[in-house]
Amino acid sequence: MKVARENDLVFLMGKDRKSFIVRLEPGAQLHIHRGVIRHDDLIGQPLGREVQSHLGYPFLALEPSTHDLILDLKRATQIMYPKDIGYLLLKMNVGSGSRVVEAGTGSGGLTLALARAVMRTGRVYSYEVRPDVLNLATKNLEKLGLLPFVELKERDIEEGFDEMDVDALFLDLRNPWEYLVQAHAALKGGGFFGATLPTTNQVVRLIEALPEHGFSAVEVEELLLRPYKAVPGRLRPMDRMIAHTGYLIFARKIEQETQ
Repeated sequence: MKVARENDLVFLMGKDRKSFIVRLEPGAQLHIHRGVIRHDDLIGQPLGREVQSHLGYPFLALEPSTHDLILDLKRATQIMYPKDIGYLLLKMNVGSGSRVVEAGTGSGGLTLALARAVMRTGRVYSYEVRPDVLNLATKNLEKLGLLPFVELKERDIEEGFDEMDVDALFLDLRNPWEYLVQAHAALKGGGFFGATLPTTNQVVRLIEALPEHGFSAVEVEELLLRPYKAVPGRLRPMDRMIAHTGYLIFARKIEQETQ
């Protein structure tokens, strides 16, 4: 049984599906439209139960998932959606102990998921050229206690990556085809390359360039997520769905023979 402790993150979800993530502090209170929830009513108590605000409105008190944390991030840029992030973690074999390079960092949504996947013995190296965006990502990751597993770098990757023989490398950039030499140099033999792009013309440019720069096993995929209304008497699709969010491109580094 998971018991909530001081400094833990707790996910609170109401009957209307509105949710809040709080870090527990003795004496603190969460003030929301449905009343006040005292942190002291959660600290030392098991999660997976119902709590009530001072107005009697019920909330489920739960441990937050990586999905919950990503959607709760403060953001200044568009982040990758959890449906794409979860798939790429599997596709690129990212797990505990992995060394992963990422560019650009953005608000830190993917960085968050990578850090939780590689901890505690792995490392994420994340590159971003915009100092304001990198500052926000730093605050987001620090708030979640993930900075020990991430090395953030304010730099243009045209200069290349500091790391070599990394397990995986992911580019969330407008023009990833311009940085394939740098990506190839950073990856280990057979390492996993990934990228995301919003339009087909960008995808074409990338998949044309990948074989020319020592990459093979190229794949292009798109994920559509269709949620349903979980009501037994009238189960049906939701009125809205997250459809196209971006194309995912994957490849593997191949060692080029030297003459």
